[in-house]
Amino acid sequence: MSSYLELLPSDRLRVGQCEVDVPLREVHAPGARRPVRITPKSMGVLRVLVGNAGKVVSRDTLLAEVWPDTLPTNDVVTQAVTQLRKAFGPADSATPYIETIAKGGYRLLAEVEWLSPVGVAAEPAIAVSPGSDGPAGAGVVPPGRDIDSPAVARQQRAGWGAMLGATLVALVLAGLLYGWSVWHGAPAPPLATPVPVPAAVTYVSAPRLITSSPGFEWSPSLSPDASMVAYMAVPQGQRNIAIMVQTTTPTPSRQLTRPDGQADDLSPAWSPDGREIAFLRVVQGERCEIRVVSASGGAARVVGQCDEHHMPSFDWTPDGKGLVFGSHGISHDRPGLQRLDLDTGRLTTLEDGASPLNHDFAPRYSPDGRWIVFVRNTPLGDFWRLPATGGTAERLTHLNAQVRGWDWDRNGKALVYSRHHDSESRLYRLDLDTGAHVELGIRDGEDPVIAADAPALAYVQRTTWFGIYRFDLDEDGPGERLFRSSGRDRLPAIAPDGRQLAFVSDRSGEYRLWWADVDQPDSLRLLDGLRPESRYLPRWSADSRHLLVVGREIDSAGTASPGVYEVEPASGRMTRLALPVEEPLQAIYMPDPTGTGERVLVVSADRRGRLHADLLDRLRDGWKRVGRLDDVSRVELDASSGRILFARPAESGLWQADLQLRPDSVRQVDAIWPTPARYRSWTAATAGGVYGIERTAGCSALLDVHGGAGGTVPRCLDANRRAATYGLSLDPRSNRLYVTLVEYDASDIGFADYDPPPETLWPGVGK
Repeated sequence: MSSYLELLPSDRLRVGQCEVDVPLREVHAPGARRPVRITPKSMGVLRVLVGNAGKVVSRDTLLAEVWPDTLPTNDVVTQAVTQLRKAFGPADSATPYIETIAKGGYRLLAEVEWLSPVGVAAEPAIAVSPGSDGPAGAGVVPPGRDIDSPAVARQQRAGWGAMLGATLVALVLAGLLYGWSVWHGAPAPPLATPVPVPAAVTYVSAPRLITSSPGFEWSPSLSPDASMVAYMAVPQGQRNIAIMVQTTTPTPSRQLTRPDGQADDLSPAWSPDGREIAFLRVVQGERCEIRVVSASGGAARVVGQCDEHHMPSFDWTPDGKGLVFGSHGISHDRPGLQRLDLDTGRLTTLEDGASPLNHDFAPRYSPDGRWIVFVRNTPLGDFWRLPATGGTAERLTHLNAQVRGWDWDRNGKALVYSRHHDSESRLYRLDLDTGAHVELGIRDGEDPVIAADAPALAYVQRTTWFGIYRFDLDEDGPGERLFRSSGRDRLPAIAPDGRQLAFVSDRSGEYRLWWADVDQPDSLRLLDGLRPESRYLPRWSADSRHLLVVGREIDSAGTASPGVYEVEPASGRMTRLALPVEEPLQAIYMPDPTGTGERVLVVSADRRGRLHADLLDRLRDGWKRVGRLDDVSRVELDASSGRILFARPAESGLWQADLQLRPDSVRQVDAIWPTPARYRSWTAATAGGVYGIERTAGCSALLDVHGGAGGTVPRCLDANRRAATYGLSLDPRSNRLYVTLVEYDASDIGFADYDPPPETLWPGVGK
């Protein structure tokens, strides 16, 4: 049996009358208006079937080949095959492509032919006939066709050469257009637009995990020479987060700091000379200290104070004599970037005209020390640039992305960052001259850092597994785990009827929307056709018949913009709503007092990255905006109190407004909770209160109430397993809470060689 991970003889494949672009996962069917993009797992199934064309491949074999080291349910194979059949043509086709063998598996009936790369007049295409074992071959690499043979090598080099040449032309043209637009004062093209980059260009190689202790390790910082890494972890047998140090080989770590009481040590940052490490010592809600410790150990010195309600992000100044902090990090009432002098304690504001409505974080000095680049706003943000000496910030990109850590390329011409997209975090490289936007091939990667003096990259391999738990708030017992699986379950949304639960999970291989009756485990089923964004909970209608979900259709291109979909779980019908918003993040149903039509409230981002909450009525001639709140990151309907609750992207606290969003009804109901980092970790409670979940040194998932009554709180839901920040929901009828808890956290620090191609490959135009 051939593994689908083997080297392919080509990137293009003909299956029957269809042509398949393997890297793009696109199936071009004859007569179809556009190609159909299939999932990576469906492509994996196809490649196994192609490698065994005409032979029966069992479900167990497909599970072992395409879902190794996981425990998925059998329906994932059915879903993958169903998607392939839809991509190949109508269900009533007279010539089926894939045959189902009862109690046996599947067999590919169509003829298969590997095609030469586009633009390469190479050797004859490689044909594979169903059931053939002859010279044409039946495997991914046919028998007798050595993958290291001169013919295959020539074919690969020719394909790569053609791709590289075409790419360089595209990059030069993109650079010239960018330079022309800057020279003539026209706006620069959005840097989020991908520029093709050949697969032969390698950025990251030999990725490996260098930590493997139980629990989670995150927030890595590399020493300048990449020989050492500092990171955050909870040492075995302890409860506080400490700073750990080890070599960048898999060796035992050394505990550098020893917080006590309720304190945690966070955010290590290696000094430019490699001698010291700065970090934060935080007691949640009480104090925050900026400390510096020798990299070899010893007592740490306190160099400043920070805002305990607003965890700051920071970087060393190039001369090692100071630290630069994101907005609000030193003091809640200080917008813009701040520089702290370590010798004098003097604090300097760097950003002229900074707005308190902006959340500026993750500042990083450029390698030449001339600039500070930072991320502005969350959950959707962009990269902005500021002169290192201070001044007015300018926008660098138009990504509108959820950035989860970033760093400069050593040559100062590119950024490497983590982006949360389609419910996953991946690492990307963004060339600032050309706009080339390239995925680096590391899935579940976050917090990338690049060594200052060595070709090395460290990152967090985030492999946290979540489960959904139900807690009866009228009882003191432990929570009940619902719908066990080896996948990651998130965003539990209980319906008003108290029976139906919708949630997002990758238990089928990729993140999808699932539905179940909470009291009937066998009712669990996939609501196929939609790739949801896992930022906000799906939201039920008052009659429990429909859901509002933000996401993309599965067969749409990866660059397609997300939309708001109305889903009917009973029938599986999904409809994209033609809402007058640019980039939706969250959508909820609203009461309609006018009786003129249905009403929804949508949080979205405009082209400037500013967030709004729009109240929309569905009328006969389309949707009409009847109210708006500016600078809103998350909304919640508190129907029992007749109000809307909302959080802001750059400020701690909670606000309320009436159901018509009248400006004079807006007032703040809590000044410090939630923080911007935990803007989703709350839900409306009974009796006018708000439930929130936080982590403390004594309890990993502590339920507390803010305002109003609301039951017996605070309550430790779980002493050891922390709650995800993705959200929670309450069934007010039964007073049951649905929460996502960490089953186990295997987040480790990864390390890789990072050696971009010579700068001459990337023309520097328009800087």
